Amino acid sequence: MLLPVLFALGAALSNALATVLQRKAALTVPKSEGLRVGLILDLLRRPVWLVGIVAVITAGVCQAVALATGPITIVQPLFVLELPLALVIAAALLQGRLSRTGWLAVATVVVGLGVVLFAASPAGNRTQVPMTHWIPAVAVCVAAIAALVVAALRRPEGRGRAACFGLATAISYAMTAALMKTSMHTLDDGGVTAFFTTWQTYGFALFGVCALFFLENAMQSGPLVASQPALTLGDACVSLALGITVYAEYVRTGWWLVPQLLGAALIAAGVLALSRLPLARALASEEKEQPGEGTAAGAGTPAP
Repeated sequence: MLLPVLFALGAALSNALATVLQRKAALTVPKSEGLRVGLILDLLRRPVWLVGIVAVITAGVCQAVALATGPITIVQPLFVLELPLALVIAAALLQGRLSRTGWLAVATVVVGLGVVLFAASPAGNRTQVPMTHWIPAVAVCVAAIAALVVAALRRPEGRGRAACFGLATAISYAMTAALMKTSMHTLDDGGVTAFFTTWQTYGFALFGVCALFFLENAMQSGPLVASQPALTLGDACVSLALGITVYAEYVRTGWWLVPQLLGAALIAAGVLALSRLPLARALASEEKEQPGEGTAAGAGTPAP
């Protein structure tokens, strides 16, 4: 299990780095109230933004390798580390700092994740999934996403709407990973031709695009404290369910559920605390309330 764990951690780290670098680049371009065609051209002239794009590509490659070599029930839960890693990196690159509360929240997430994975002890790595498994999984996930989007659109901007879009993003990310796993095995067994002729390849691309769209709406609909816990915990839980039902992966049950629930509670508490930090709000492009401990210095002015 060492290889998928290392590549999953590499993907989480690369995603976190990409988030910070793209945010840093965005601080150096002129602000606009609406859509501006020249924004991408401005960003293309920023080396830090280009490095962020390389980090995004690296994250995708690392995630693909992790899913191809290990259970989805191990790979996807490790992505809960993306937010803590992003804040640690942001504290260095955006000239901010994490308070003691922030470091305690980071430690809480890490400990909680360790408890969950140890107690669950995921196993199994099926490479071929029959359509009898895919049809109900895709149908349920699509129905859940549709219901969440409808619920979000019926709510005014605020925490409820952001949470609904956050959960829709989580389900989309989980389905992206599940389909990507099969596509990677197809690539390994049948080569490039087989990869581009299997429906799972286009399925994970579609769900991936939907995830990015829902994520943007979640960020615009309400505070990070509402969308981030729903996204982080939702992705891990749905991925766990897909790993068990679609890929027939195994996790320990019985009394082992007690430490698993305890670990999940620690993760939830840590993510909630992290998403309340001024540095997290600055990273998510939210308007800061008051400068204070943990706030990214220079978040409202061009970075050097």
